[in-house]
Amino acid sequence: MLDVQKNTSLKPYNTFSISVDANYFAEILSDQDLIDVLKSDLIKQQNLLVLGGGSNVLFTKDFEGLVVKISIPGISSVVEGDEVIVTAGAGVVWNDLVKYCVQNGFAGIENLSLIPGTVGASPIQNIGAYGVELKDVFKSCVAYEIATSEKRIFNYSDCRFGYRDSVFKNELKGKYIIASVSFALSKSANVNTQYGAIQEELNNKGIADPTIADISNVVSEIRVAKLPDPSTIGNAGSFFKNPVIAKDNFELVKAAHPNVVHYPAPDGKIKLAAGWLIEQCGFKGIVVGRTGTWKNQALVLVNHGNATGEEVYSFSEQIINDVNAKFGVKLEREVNIL
Repeated sequence: MLDVQKNTSLKPYNTFSISVDANYFAEILSDQDLIDVLKSDLIKQQNLLVLGGGSNVLFTKDFEGLVVKISIPGISSVVEGDEVIVTAGAGVVWNDLVKYCVQNGFAGIENLSLIPGTVGASPIQNIGAYGVELKDVFKSCVAYEIATSEKRIFNYSDCRFGYRDSVFKNELKGKYIIASVSFALSKSANVNTQYGAIQEELNNKGIADPTIADISNVVSEIRVAKLPDPSTIGNAGSFFKNPVIAKDNFELVKAAHPNVVHYPAPDGKIKLAAGWLIEQCGFKGIVVGRTGTWKNQALVLVNHGNATGEEVYSFSEQIINDVNAKFGVKLEREVNIL
């Protein structure tokens, strides 16, 4: 029987380690648990929040309603020639899935090593790093409609993926809960080393013909060097999206700031490095009260101890305003504010 708890602390369930409470809390360990909670009277009477790893949320107050923590486990794979379909429960830790795939020689998500969070959140956010996005390997996902508890399978086109975006953040926001995700991977590696410092690190190690394990290891080392461990200091990884701007706007930014870090983006647009923009405004490693930016990566906001969500949010607003004033570029938060 589904166990629903009252007045539960959410501090263990968000990587920012913000101390807030929820009126009701239920942990989901199977599709049937999910169906049961969706059919319950409680869900019809309360505001609903769905949590995975809690790595993409900033709580600014207690949650007045029901928190559903998705912890559905399990990883399986089916080999179809060179293609491998890997299916994982929505509660699987994302990096555990990456490790499973790398260990079994299934290529495609090695560049996404050490991204925080769970599998269920990956299509919603269209997670990405080092030249690879979730949409590049997405096959389908199983989700349940909150209003009816009906099961639906979403294919690639249904999800309408964009940069850190999907249909689940737009038209279907708050309408479905993902129970599992399937990925189309390959037994033949076509490694991507062209983004960030991957190739440089491979050269430093004398690796001329890298395996997917090599790529995963290098990406993990880069991330560990740049990003704080949420188990030791509260954070949600990258707090802001890398802004994507029109070519004309980019030329204006480049004229004033010739060294601006940038990358090509679809439709002739240009992606700027948000971390670089923030650092140029003097925010890297800064401490403001109980919050601040990480010493090795200005894109990451941290909780130095007992910070409130309001403090972190206010600090992020200061960063947005300063970057806009200096570069004429408006940063968007990647983290969900509650």
